Amino acid sequence: MNERSLAATVVAEVKKAIVGKDQVLSKVLAAILARGHILLEDIPGVGKTTLALAFARALDLEFSRVQFTPDVMPSDITGFSVYRKETGRLEYQKGAVFCNLFLADELNRATSRTQSALLEAMEEGQVTVDGVSRPVPQPFTVIATQNPVGASGTQRLPDSQLDRFLLRLSLGYPSPAEEVELLRRKQYGGGMTGVQRVVDRQSLEAMRQAVDRVHVSEELLQYIVRLVNATRQHPQLLQGASPRGGLAVMAASRAVAFLRGRDYVVPEDIQTIWKDAVAHRLLLQPGTEGNTSAGEIAASVLRAVEAPRIR
Repeated sequence: MNERSLAATVVAEVKKAIVGKDQVLSKVLAAILARGHILLEDIPGVGKTTLALAFARALDLEFSRVQFTPDVMPSDITGFSVYRKETGRLEYQKGAVFCNLFLADELNRATSRTQSALLEAMEEGQVTVDGVSRPVPQPFTVIATQNPVGASGTQRLPDSQLDRFLLRLSLGYPSPAEEVELLRRKQYGGGMTGVQRVVDRQSLEAMRQAVDRVHVSEELLQYIVRLVNATRQHPQLLQGASPRGGLAVMAASRAVAFLRGRDYVVPEDIQTIWKDAVAHRLLLQPGTEGNTSAGEIAASVLRAVEAPRIR
């Protein structure tokens, strides 16, 4: 089975636990294949945790989950050193982040200090405790969930951390037909028990390397830069997309092209993930929050910037 067929098999397996949401599932897989992290922003009860666990099972990834609350400490995430009287030495105890897929559930309920404990692992694939840097297992992906801003007991994630997420996605409510199917499956015992491993670590790495080989033409590189620059010049934005935002758009669009059966990117691939890759990096001008949203501005930029015609 080739890499693209394997990717389709992964999505099909995850759909045993998640009803509908095909586009979201494809984008989550695209982010994993692009070696990125995902922020799921949604209300409780729509299946965010189930989605993360289903991908972990289908991809044969070691899974770890932390339910973030104000009393979760940075050492719970990164690990800590304990003095052993028997040996007279400090012994390192691994934190929850030492896994392949780390679910940071309700990350915006933790303190800023604890939220920031993830930054080094997300960006550099390592954690530093007591001056010693230790690599986290590879592959390594963070799926963080976040309640909508304004929910009780939450606080906004730091801009530096938001910028580390490749995509921000939302599951949303199911359609009436999907919700009926969800109830039907639950009634007859369906759910996570049906999700099986369909890809091993070696096959996942092969898919990632195939994504790395997807070509982005010079015209499309310039298109991405024009889009990013348009956010920096937008009158309603205090802060546009960073250079990391442009890199995220390129990486995610390559993964989308791969999942669509191509080894080259077309404008539609960029347009598919533009809002998901950029909106969470935009900072609105003070006083404009009630009139528009970062997502709406990202969509307007996409409409305003002309896409190249690829022959």
